[in-house]
Amino acid sequence: MPDTAMPDPADSGTIRILLADDHALVRRGVRLILDQQPDLEVVAEAGDGAEAIELARTRDVDLAVLDIAMPRLTGLQAARELAAVRPDLRILMLTMHDNEQYFFQALKAGASGYVLKSVADRDLVAACRAAMRDEPFLYPGAVTALIRNYLDRARRGQEDPDRILTPREEEVLKLVAEGHSSKEIADLLFISIKTVQRHRANLLHKLGLRDRLDLTRYAIRAGLIEP
Repeated sequence: MPDTAMPDPADSGTIRILLADDHALVRRGVRLILDQQPDLEVVAEAGDGAEAIELARTRDVDLAVLDIAMPRLTGLQAARELAAVRPDLRILMLTMHDNEQYFFQALKAGASGYVLKSVADRDLVAACRAAMRDEPFLYPGAVTALIRNYLDRARRGQEDPDRILTPREEEVLKLVAEGHSSKEIADLLFISIKTVQRHRANLLHKLGLRDRLDLTRYAIRAGLIEP
């Protein structure tokens, strides 16, 4: 059962939250839920994953609440980057997707909780407080998936195979598929144009594809962008 108790008075202080979702109405609704609590305050809002990373670099925040499906960089990609550049920052995924694949990717990306938007009014506050106590927060279906995955792997006696693409290659693939130029991608990811071009060549070689159109089709199938 979710822990809805107030934080320990010894741990007094407001939890400063960065909220990232590409829909302004969703951000407004989530902000209302959080700002009603005396210990929670949304101090920064982002409309995509890249903006969330930039705000996390420049603003004093304790917790990032990220939507999964966002333009430029997804919440999963942003979570991986944030876990690297701000290891002190706690991360929650807030999503409409009751999806095992997304759930496991979120855990690998460094998220400490996975909250469904459909029950955000019930679970999100408790998830924020749990994250700040370094405790995981998982909705019931996610717990079932986690146990089933563990039992399946134990039965097989092996780990799941590694992902085909590295996290950085996924970031480049998403931006290429969204139509960004090499210079724009370099600026967004803080890398050189030559590095972007090398990643693009590696993507084509790894995936056995020919051009940007093929990469875009692959990105749609992989769920990195919407068709």
